[in-house]
Amino acid sequence: MTVNVLLFASYADVLGTNQFELELDSGATAGDVLGHVQSMPGARRLPQNPLLAVNERYARRDKVLEAGDAVAIIPPVAGG
Repeated sequence: MTVNVLLFASYADVLGTNQFELELDSGATAGDVLGHVQSMPGARRLPQNPLLAVNERYARRDKVLEAGDAVAIIPPVAGG
């Protein structure tokens, strides 16, 4: 199945794109997407515990994905 991965802030900057399609096996989870992204070149410099959203709703890493889902990876944000 194919999902659309959306990257924000430092993830987009470091990885050089703000979105891409990813082919996954049936039963894959949002955590599987995160694992793939964290294995990409340069990703070691990125925050290890970003927020995940599936189809614009925050999701846990064990959320099972369906074909066509959009998975957003959102780094922690500090404010003041």
